[in-house]
Order: sequence, then C-alpha cells, then structure tokens
Amino acid sequence: MDVEEAILTRRSVRAFLPDKPVSIDTIRHILEVAARAPSGTNMQPWKVWVVSGRARDRLVADVLARRGPEKDRHSSEWNYYPEPRPEPYRTRQRATGWGLYGLLGIEKGDAARMWEQHGRNFAFFDAPVGLIFTIDKVLEIGSWLDYGMFIQNIMLECRKFGLHSCPQVAWPPFHKILREHLAIPEDQYVICGMAIGYEDESAPENALRTPREPLETWTTFQDE
Repeated sequence: MDVEEAILTRRSVRAFLPDKPVSIDTIRHILEVAARAPSGTNMQPWKVWVVSGRARDRLVADVLARRGPEKDRHSSEWNYYPEPRPEPYRTRQRATGWGLYGLLGIEKGDAARMWEQHGRNFAFFDAPVGLIFTIDKVLEIGSWLDYGMFIQNIMLECRKFGLHSCPQVAWPPFHKILREHLAIPEDQYVICGMAIGYEDESAPENALRTPREPLETWTTFQDE
C-alpha cells in the first residue's frame, strides 16, 4: 500500500487475534525501517523492548495481578496530560472514551466494567507482540518529539504487512514492574507501550473511528 493509504488506515485497534502469530523477523524488519525516522543531529533517542511468547505472558500476568487499587501504588515518572485538562482537549478525550464504551455497552457509572476494559491494555489487547519504548532521562523535549516520528513510522510500516497496532500510554505507571521483567535501567523513562498483531474484525470496539478537526480550525494560511 502507498503512504497515504497506510496513514488513512492506521488506527488504534483494541482487540487482536491472539492465536495468529507475528514473526519476530517481521517485527525486526518493521523496527529497522522505522529507525529511518529523523532526529536532531541524528541522535536516534529510541530504545525498544520487544515481548512475545512466554516473556509476554509473564509480564501480562504480573501486571494484571498487581494493578488493583489495593495492591502496590503505581504512578508514572512524568506527566502525559496536563491537570486539569483544558478545553477543547478534555471534550475530545471524553468523546473518544464514551464512544469506545458505547460500542462495548459500558454505561456511565459502571466503574467495574471501565476498570476491566482499562485492564485490557495490560494484555496488549490480546496482541501476540508488545513493544515497550524507553528514553534516556537526560534527553530533552526535542528528543521526545523525534521519538514520536519513530513511533509513527512503526505504526505505518505495520500496515504494509496487514498488521494493526495500538500505542498505549497506560504502561508508564508500571515502570517498576517493567524494569523487573525487562531489566530497563533506572536512567530511562518508560514512554509508552504498543500492541501489534492482526485485528479481530468481529470485536465491537474495533468499529471505533475517531474524528479529526477540520483543517480550517487549526491551520492558518498566509500568502501576502
């Protein structure tokens, strides 16, 4: 597929086929291509930890066993969102959340179902391959911007192989558990995770399509 088709068909898939494997050779190829992403003075700030097979299963089981509010407290070492979240960002976020919950039949106030659905993140939504992304703590915001282009490359290259993905900011609060399983050094931040696999087309949550704001609301053209 061409670049435009890859961009337009990329979306966050939240249910994968667990019994349809993805070869590590394919993942290796995707990462090598994605690493052609630009970065300031070619610093290449990305570090990737790939989990599959029994290593994936052990990580999933441990995080799910320890994520409950009565268990160890988990918190990220950095903030993804501002608090409080200003408009229009809060409205957009809520619309996406309720759009997903609506497809799953989760009603407002059903905290148990919401908690269960959020927990799906830590099974990589049943995807056979999970990625964890880290960055050296000494690096500044420019390298974080570069990192986003690398992650986008991964998601687009996945489409070439008929694969889908889901970037996951749910993982940074569990950096202590990730360090135990993956030997991630303390001098690195966990940025996010990503699920990679083949879409479960029968799953209702995969019908979610998030809108985009019209071009005129966020672009200014000047020609004089």
